[in-house]
Amino acid sequence: MKLKTTLLAGAITLASGTASLAADSSDPIVIPIHNWSSQIVMSHVVGQIFESMGNSVEFVTTDSQAVYESVRLGDVTLELEVWEGAFGASFRAALEKGGLHDAGDHDAVTREDWWYPMWTKDACPGLPDWKALNECAHLFATAETGDKGRYLDGPVDWLKHGKERVEALDMNFTVINAGSAAALWAEIGSAEKDKRPVVVFNWTPNFAEAVWPGEFVEFPEWVDGCDKDPAVGPNPNALYDCGNPAQGYLKKAAWDGMPDKWPGAYDVLKKISFTNPQIAEMAKFVDTDEMEPEEAAERWLEENESVWKVWVDGGT
Repeated sequence: MKLKTTLLAGAITLASGTASLAADSSDPIVIPIHNWSSQIVMSHVVGQIFESMGNSVEFVTTDSQAVYESVRLGDVTLELEVWEGAFGASFRAALEKGGLHDAGDHDAVTREDWWYPMWTKDACPGLPDWKALNECAHLFATAETGDKGRYLDGPVDWLKHGKERVEALDMNFTVINAGSAAALWAEIGSAEKDKRPVVVFNWTPNFAEAVWPGEFVEFPEWVDGCDKDPAVGPNPNALYDCGNPAQGYLKKAAWDGMPDKWPGAYDVLKKISFTNPQIAEMAKFVDTDEMEPEEAAERWLEENESVWKVWVDGGT
């Protein structure tokens, strides 16, 4: 794999004639790795681009919430997927402390919320309205949840606040946290066999929307402050009584020291902007095609030269 990466890096450098061959700094650019496929592949795509410019890159596994404190302190250099719904609060808290900054948005628009495959709507035709879902809660009951419906939320460290929403809206559901993104896909795949109604945490962009057509549950519309002020939202006594942003941002964050220490790489980082289909494709290579992240990154770079070459060449 190291040989393949080296060969690809050489190809990138040759293809981008104006790319610098000298490293900005001899220290490695530290890129965090989390626990969902698009972020892992994207990190390797960007890392391989940085390496082609002569930089050293180090990948470290980090918590997806605590990473913003790590960026702020310079322990890691950047974050490539700041999802508004999942990580906006942690990102904003780090911004207020200082030490990191907003390095620009991706073109992608994100959404993260309760989701169901379309066969579930056949059993509960009032969907996507959340009140209709609650009336159908018995359809989602399991031995684990008794007479309450089962909602499979994301991993605990994603802080999706499913339990708080259930309490705030007085829903007849029990929230179970999945151990990984793969567990969410396994749940949908298992339910598909007999068209069992299921509701799980999902997000866009990812590969799943192409494999299993479905819809997001429509909760009370997100209003800024719903996660901070009980007075915001339909329940005046609770937080998280509304859905996540339906048109969420996907940002990049960078350590304040990056522009001075790695100016060439930072210039590329600011230009990087992935679309929903591009991010979904990155995830598909791993989640469906079962490629290793490094291999998936190499393939994406090979097939999308017209996309990334502009960033490295210094175009706009």
